[in-house]
Amino acid sequence: MAQSSVTVSSAAKDPIVGIDLGTTHSLVAYVLPQGGGRNGEGSDGKPVVLLSREGHRLVPSIVSFATGEPVVGYAAKDKKVRDAEHTIFSVKRLLGRGFQDVRDSVQELPFKLLPSESGIVRIQMGDRSYTAIEISAMILRELKLGAEKALGMPVRRAVITVPAYFNDSQRQATRTAGRLAGWDVLRIINEPTAASLAYGLDRKKQGLIAVYDLGGGTFDVSILKLHDGIFEVLATHGDTALGGDDLDRVIARAMADEIQRETGVDPFADVQQLASILEAAERVKIALSTQNEAVFELASGLTSPFKRNWTRAQFEKLARPVLERTREPCLMALRDAGISPQELSDVVMVGGPTRLPIVQQVAREIFGKELNTSVHPDEVVAAGAAIQADVLAGNNRDLLLLDVVPLSLGIETYGGLMSTLIPRNTRIPAVARDRYTTFVDNQTGVDIHVLQGEREKIEDNRSLARFKLKGIEPARAGTPRIEVTFLIDADGILQVSAKDLKAGNEQSIEVRPTFGLTDSEVEKMLTESAQNAEADVAYRRLIEAKNEAEPVLRAAEQKLPDALRLLSEEEACEVRNRVDALKQAMAENDDQVIREKSFRLSEGTRKLADLLLKEAVAQAIDPS
Repeated sequence: MAQSSVTVSSAAKDPIVGIDLGTTHSLVAYVLPQGGGRNGEGSDGKPVVLLSREGHRLVPSIVSFATGEPVVGYAAKDKKVRDAEHTIFSVKRLLGRGFQDVRDSVQELPFKLLPSESGIVRIQMGDRSYTAIEISAMILRELKLGAEKALGMPVRRAVITVPAYFNDSQRQATRTAGRLAGWDVLRIINEPTAASLAYGLDRKKQGLIAVYDLGGGTFDVSILKLHDGIFEVLATHGDTALGGDDLDRVIARAMADEIQRETGVDPFADVQQLASILEAAERVKIALSTQNEAVFELASGLTSPFKRNWTRAQFEKLARPVLERTREPCLMALRDAGISPQELSDVVMVGGPTRLPIVQQVAREIFGKELNTSVHPDEVVAAGAAIQADVLAGNNRDLLLLDVVPLSLGIETYGGLMSTLIPRNTRIPAVARDRYTTFVDNQTGVDIHVLQGEREKIEDNRSLARFKLKGIEPARAGTPRIEVTFLIDADGILQVSAKDLKAGNEQSIEVRPTFGLTDSEVEKMLTESAQNAEADVAYRRLIEAKNEAEPVLRAAEQKLPDALRLLSEEEACEVRNRVDALKQAMAENDDQVIREKSFRLSEGTRKLADLLLKEAVAQAIDPS
């Protein structure tokens, strides 16, 4: 896929972009209008990845509070090990979930998770705590700034992807995060559906497609039917707590056990060591995707560096039980779709971890077919979102997406049971109605308890919302007729209404996430964001200036002994003065002065760099 830092023609005054908000990385893609890019780039209708403000295709989904204020992306990734306690990653796994949902992850994350009175999980950073929605909004805001820089104009509208198996709370949380970041979220679409678009499968006349999507923190599988440009999702299944992060942890856990046996130190017991061992494990996993051996190396917090060789076979032995957890969702999706693996025309692989040979091997075993890996697994979802955005912009009328409900929706009935109105894998948008009655004589109101899940008992399903229908005419139990209607839109967002058919009284609610932010909290944050916009921009400029100046300062300080050796006393003194001047500027937090002093230091060490280069060349020619 092409990359882009382009100026859009006036034909696209209000562009719509596609966003992949990922566990590990996030990115933005866009289908340029006809003739919208330089030299007609994008006029063939193919999406391009918009470069971030730092010029990267991917933005790490990491937020650091090491300096007190949030920093996103590669600057935050640099702090992931050095200041683990103040750096948040894999936040997508926490979106729309309560503390009880993630309590098993508490010991495996270097940052602190806290429960709250409402049940929502919060992330402690210093003297303040944040929700996963707020952290996700920071990432989405960074994507917005990058898109606006790339396109040279304001960008407000977006299509955002989510795992197909995200429930209503997680979808609502994603939409709220987008709103908080300043996006007008036009559509929430499932990642596998987006991926199938980007693979160019729309060029086929018909076919049955399985999309195996293993990301950093989530897994889902979807079965799609393609017929004359219509993408119909037949079934979807998955696990929102399974991904590449779990493969890192099997390596990290094995190494932690060995380190503890040899040294008595448990790396999982210390925040900084935990971050270091997870980082080292990730490096091993990535290396083994392309080579047969890799070295695990850990130095942080130990008296001497710990090194171990890993073979691909060793890793795959530990990884297989994790990856076998994808088998049952795949078989259930095929069963729900009513097809056999032999009927599939394509098996599409999505997500960075699918580069691993063991992941591809497991997928081949499950489906019994060769795999389609023809598009960049990290970029394919954003590309598909951009294609859907192009459809919404009215530029592509040849495609139609028909998605499904990932989990059944219903209400609580007498005896603590769930009555399903919309079964899982029902095509959306959808509407369903059913009639209920009272269980007590002269009952004048009923509680409507909205649930999501596949179990019979209400406590085994997720509670989405509660509201009360009042004004029912008193009558014997079983006499009133109450009609409950579920309406689910193209984003998978649910509205529920209840009506007393005799009296005509009606009550409705748009289901809000159980574990999210209230409207008033969102509005307050939006107001605060607007009020502090100028200060936020100034702070961002300061952090960027410091990040650029730090390597210049570090390199100059390392060369000071050489300056005394190779330069005149006056020149060496000038280098020292410029080092001190840059240090002073960084302490005073003036971004313009920092940039000026950094430039002066670079200029002041140029002669020294030339002399060091000549000295190195001379030694290479004549080592004696």
